[in-house]
Order: sequence, then structure tokens, then C-alpha cells
Amino acid sequence: MSSCMMAGLISTQYNSTLSKFKWLRNNPALSVLTNTRRKYSSKEGAGIEYLHKSVVPTMHYQKSLPRLPVPKLEDTIRRYLAAQRPLLNDEQYSNTEKVAHDFQSGVGKQLHEELVALDKNNKHTSYISAPWFDMYLSARESVVLNFNPFMSFNPDPKPEYNDQLVRATNMVCSAVRFMKTLRAGLLEPEVFHLNPAKSDTDSFKKLIRWVPPSISWFGAYMVNAYPLDMSQYFRLFNSTRIPKYKRDELLTDDKGRHLLVVRRGNLYVFDALDRDGSLIKPAEVQAHLKYILSDSTKAPSFPLGILTSENRDTWAGLRQKLMEAGNGEALHLVDSALFCLCLDEEVMRDHIHISHNMLHGDGCNRWYDKSFSIILAKDGQAAINFEHSWGDGVAVLRFQNEVFKDTTEKPLVGPGSQPAAVDSSSAVRRLEFKLTEELKAGIAKAKENFQAAVSKLTIDAMEFKKGGKEQLKKKKLSPDAISQLAFQMGFLRQYGQTVATYESCSTAAFKHGRTETIRPATIHTKRCAKAFVEQPGQHSVEQLQGLLNECSKYHGQLTKEAAMGQGFDRHLFAMRYLANSKGMALHGLYKDPAYTAINHNILSTSTLTSPAVSLGGFAPVVPDGFGVGYGVHDEWIGCNVSSYPSRNVHEFLKCVHKSLEDIFTVLDGKPIN
Repeated sequence: MSSCMMAGLISTQYNSTLSKFKWLRNNPALSVLTNTRRKYSSKEGAGIEYLHKSVVPTMHYQKSLPRLPVPKLEDTIRRYLAAQRPLLNDEQYSNTEKVAHDFQSGVGKQLHEELVALDKNNKHTSYISAPWFDMYLSARESVVLNFNPFMSFNPDPKPEYNDQLVRATNMVCSAVRFMKTLRAGLLEPEVFHLNPAKSDTDSFKKLIRWVPPSISWFGAYMVNAYPLDMSQYFRLFNSTRIPKYKRDELLTDDKGRHLLVVRRGNLYVFDALDRDGSLIKPAEVQAHLKYILSDSTKAPSFPLGILTSENRDTWAGLRQKLMEAGNGEALHLVDSALFCLCLDEEVMRDHIHISHNMLHGDGCNRWYDKSFSIILAKDGQAAINFEHSWGDGVAVLRFQNEVFKDTTEKPLVGPGSQPAAVDSSSAVRRLEFKLTEELKAGIAKAKENFQAAVSKLTIDAMEFKKGGKEQLKKKKLSPDAISQLAFQMGFLRQYGQTVATYESCSTAAFKHGRTETIRPATIHTKRCAKAFVEQPGQHSVEQLQGLLNECSKYHGQLTKEAAMGQGFDRHLFAMRYLANSKGMALHGLYKDPAYTAINHNILSTSTLTSPAVSLGGFAPVVPDGFGVGYGVHDEWIGCNVSSYPSRNVHEFLKCVHKSLEDIFTVLDGKPIN
């Protein structure tokens, strides 16, 4: 079939394709954009420069991606009130309902109409993109604990390849190859395949590549393939968040050919690309990293990296002082580096140690503002810590998956590899900074602030081994719904409350989509949790199973709505942002204590499963909250949870484990004690 005929076919089926899109709302799998159905094929003949050579250009679908919808105002208010119901007593709910309906018929109607008009005039992006960037970049809190998450790599299955130098060399080479593949337009487009036998085939790819980018998305859609937004990818490399007073800036300088390496708090750079833009020989990368690992230079008394953990206004002021002291060129080398590699001195004791080290570390051997850092412990344990303003987990996870696959399947150096006989002392430069007494005092104060913050953080982990995804699917229950229900039950068991809960959901199915919020605390989970925790003897096994089914069904609906851009959080946020930008007085809805409470997310949750990732984690988003990272595997469920002193994370995980035990007992047809 010619490209013209294909284009004509797509044009005539435009309406039916859009109606097909509605079918996707019945498939909650879309929200799990880390699903294993996304496969990345490595073509032969890619050579050392590229990971693979995709038949379909990387950004082929970007132009024709559907736009993120602005939900109907009445739907947003209805969903908002449904989410508030389990959190409020009757009197509180009655007041919130009145305020919400007043907003809907008054100023909310005006703001919604203006938002829709603004969206129509900016078809190149989404209505949430600019406000979301602004929210992140205007935040003045430290990026450490408050924003930067981590995702740790699984160990290389070949133990000898987990040597720090060997693994660091392979990861640097694979990361640079990923960058080159991306920039050459040869990286496989990010596509969610619902029927890979049809869409993830060479024949389909050879066909779709000839469809014009303006309509290519519809062609993929016909075979149940859903291309995802890749607009964030260019920020992966040569990018840094620059501290500025009141609002930070994102810098991307793709002319940089050098890598930033941090060891013992010392900063080093060397070119990972030659003058032609080609990856230098892996043996040379190995030689340069060996030179850095062998460097006897002591840890500086005033390590500059700690400043990136400071309050953003404080850091902005100190950065200006650094520039005035003559450090502009060195700072630009840091900012424009391909990415940051942190070589740590410690051996990891266990998962908890890994979590603390990869989430925050000692503050001195990091540069938290880089778009991402690969952290390698002395024993080869590795992780990615990333700055969150520029993008979400989808782009970083794709990068992590590719790097893990490449380093484990096609390592460029091994335990027996000899570093190149090159003069690393001239190729590697250790950056030196001129520090005034004021700057030294600022660094000392940043160390104090950092230690005070991280010393309050507790992390604990739990593995439930008595069931997982397979068993839940056999019972036709959503694994994610049951996990979230266990958190609700656990919190109720520990604290006797139902509280505001946040689950992140990607909206990468849309152009410039970011995330939407799933609100897992519902009237259904509250009813079910109370039955299991407070009234187990008052319900038959069949009744409890029925309550589990109700929770699963409703959570599936919330998940579908969020993935399709039909939540309420981003819509309300965008209208508030619009009102602020116009200097309007905020409506009572935004001043309602219930609105404040539902956005004080005591349970902040995010799920992740990938063959590359061992565990992920983040700090609580409020002082009295939990940061819940979790993964539902075929035969088990794992949680990695953080808290501050006002909450007991160890007890919480015991309560979650007990909740899962009770749920699986009921699913086995047995009563609970």
C-alpha cells in the first residue's frame, strides 16, 4: 500500500479511530505506562555508536499525538466531591458541597471557559504543561527529599560485572549511546502496545514510517498501539536546574561533550565524546574513571555539591557569589555536562542503606540539580536520582531500562578488560573553585541544614510473599487496587483514620501530558477497610469478597479516568493558577479547609515495576505523611516506605502486611481472625 493510500485510509477513518479511543477507557492497563508490553527492539548493525536503529523515527508520532482534554467543569466538581466524601463528616461535607457548587455556577464557570479558550489558542502543548513547570520551578524548598526520587538498578546477573569500575564504564558508555541514538532520531518511539503481535512487528513499522507525522498516531491506533509523548526526552542530557531568586530556570546546552564525575566531593570532567561527536573508546572511558577512582586528593572541607541541597533562594544567592568570585567557567562545565556520575566510597549493607544512599546520600558527593545522576556504590550497587521539574518517571524509566539491557546483554568492557594506555591526567580535569569566607560559611550552613533534614527521615521496606499479581488477576481483581486498599486498611488499623491519599498516574498518552492524580481513598475503600479492620466478625467471607470487588471496580474506573486526563486535581490546579495569574481573589473553594486537607497528602504513593529496577523511593510530601513506593510482582508485593518522626513507618508496614494477609485469606475463601 502506498503512503498516499495509507494516509487516505487514515483520514476517512478519523472519526472511527476517535471512537476507538473511547474503548481505551475500558482498559485500565493504559495508566501503567511501565507495562512490559512496551518492548524495545535492538536492530543488528547499530555498531558501537547507537543502541539500535529504529525503523520508525523517534519523534514520528509526536506531531499527531492527541491533546490532553480539559475536563468538563461539572465532571470535575462531581469527582472532587466524591473524593472528599470519605474524608469528611456530614457537616463538613455539606459545607464543601455548597462551596463547590457555588464555584461551579459562578467564578469557576468563568475560569473554566477562559482555560478552554487559552487551551484552544495553544494547540502545540497541553493546558497543564506551563503551570506544572512553574509550580516545580517556583518551589523554594530543597530538591532533596522534597522532589528528587530515586530508582535503583537490579544488580548485573553476572556478579563479576558489578565491580564499580567495570559497571561505571559500561553504564557511561550505554548512557552516551542512548543519547546519541535519541539525538539521531534512531531510538525506538515510546509506544504502549496492547496487541504487540500486530503493532510491534517489522512489517507494521516499515509501513507506518511512510505515514506523514501529522497523522501517524491514528495509524498506530488502528492496531491498538498507543504512542506516548516524548517531549521531555531532550532534557535528559546536558541539562541542569539553575537556581534563581523566586523561580529557577532549566538550562540545556547540547554542545557539551563532557561527563561530570563526583568522587569524595571532588568534581571532575572529561570528554566522553570526541570532536566528531563519537563515543570515545570504552577502554578510554575505563582509563579515565580508573584515574578518578585512584586519585588521592582528599575530600574538600567545603564541598560545592552540598549547595544544591539548599533552599533555592539561598542557593541562588550563593551561586551568584560563586560567579562573582570567578567560578563561572567551572560552573558552566557542571551545568552543561552530559550527566552526572557519582562514585561513592561506601559498600551497601542492605535495601534500607541503598534507599538512604540513593535518595539523599551524604549531600557532598552529589549535584542534585543535574537532570539525572547515576550513582554507583563501592560494591557496584547502582541507581538513578533525578531532578523532577523537567520531566516525569516515564522518560527516566525508559532510559534506565535501555541502559540496564545494554550493559547486561552487550557490555563493552568486562572484568578482564584493560584500560587504554592514555594520559588520563591530561584528559581528566578536577574542577577547582575560588571560595570566599562568605561562601565557606554558606557551605558549612548547607551541611548543617542537610544533616538536620535527612536525620529525621526513616525508611523501611516490606515484602509480602503470600500472593501477588497472578493470584489477584485470577480473582479478577486489580493488583493496584488491592495494594492501595491495603494502605488504606493499614493506616486505619494504625491510626483509626481515612486520610488524603495521592497516587501518581502518567498522562503521557497525550501531547505534553504530565501526570494526573488517582485518589485511592474512596467511600468503597473506607467501607471495606472498616469491615476488615473493625468488624471482621460481622461479615461473611462472601460479603468481604464482594467489598473487595467493589473497591477494585471503582479504583479501575478512577485509574482509567486519570490516564485519560479525566481526573479533577490538574483541572482545579490550572484554574487556580489562572486566577492567580490574573490577580483575582481566590474563590472560597480554594480556601475551604477541606480543599487544603485533600491536598495535604498524608499517603503519597507511586508504583513501579520493571526488569531493570530493584526498588524506588521518595520522601513524604508532608511532615506527617508517608512516602510509599510499591511494586506488585507476579508472586509477591513489595513496599519501600519513608516517614518523618511524627509517623511510625515500621508499625505502618506491619499493619499493611496484616491487611494483605487478611485480604488473601478472604480470597482463599477463609474467614479472618
